[in-house]
Amino acid sequence: MSAVDAVGDAVASRPDRTEVTGPGATTDARRPRPSTRAVSTRFFRSELRLIFGRRRNQAGMMALAAVPVIIAVAMRVTDAPAEGGDGPGFFSSITGNGLFVALAALGLELGLFLPIAVAAIAGDSVAGEANSGTLRYLLTVPVGRNRLLAVKYAGIVVFAFTVTLLVAAVGLVAGLALFGGGPVTLLSGTQVGFGEGLLRLLAVCGYLAVGLCALGAVGLFVSTLTEQPMGATIAITMLSVTSFVLDSITQLDWLHPYLLTHHWQAFVELLRDPVSFDALRPGLLSAAAYIVVFLSAAWARFGARDVTS
Repeated sequence: MSAVDAVGDAVASRPDRTEVTGPGATTDARRPRPSTRAVSTRFFRSELRLIFGRRRNQAGMMALAAVPVIIAVAMRVTDAPAEGGDGPGFFSSITGNGLFVALAALGLELGLFLPIAVAAIAGDSVAGEANSGTLRYLLTVPVGRNRLLAVKYAGIVVFAFTVTLLVAAVGLVAGLALFGGGPVTLLSGTQVGFGEGLLRLLAVCGYLAVGLCALGAVGLFVSTLTEQPMGATIAITMLSVTSFVLDSITQLDWLHPYLLTHHWQAFVELLRDPVSFDALRPGLLSAAAYIVVFLSAAWARFGARDVTS
């Protein structure tokens, strides 16, 4: 199901002018025009089917899900020590509790894989429609440019949360299968129950997904600038990589708070006791600022754009 199906549904629901019921008899059989809310809901469902139904997106999600499995199997085969390991992030704690497989996978994929996945969806959102020639037809149904952008961004948000939860869920299942569960030792040294550990993992997913939604807003804006979805995807990916690189240069510490990815690693604060919400607030505010600014830029650009394809 593609976005063209939403166009077809909307066109099919346009009112018929007259209906001939007999010789010389013509009656007005105009059917009620579907509400814009109904069209938008249909369009949103079609957009989700388009995102999650494409084989390339499904292949990308399978690749994301494979990473935590590889981590868990590798740690099991090498029989790494539960503490004092040299692995990045939470690797040294994996063998002590399988929940840390999910956290290690999220930390590992946050640097490149998850941003690439979101960049691919965001870059294709508007540019893909323009490239395939369906953008102009989408705008002929009672959707409108503003509502089209809203639906496209809503699809990006759903995808960002989905892939983040997917990585965590697969990592959790693989970790529990190979290493078991039990009480979770937080970064502050405090032990909490497994149930609370799951809630903290869910909070980590939410925090990271919000950061990816900010990247998606930037990507939506970039997608309105071109008709080449691959070019938009590459540009968004390069932007996130550049942000990570600049964030690692200590001489640019004055710039770090304004970088898109600077606050992403603050999710570790959710694994301390007590949780430092003051450390999380800048990341949420930064993400909100990026979302507002770049969605506004996308609206201004797309609203004035001459759509020819």
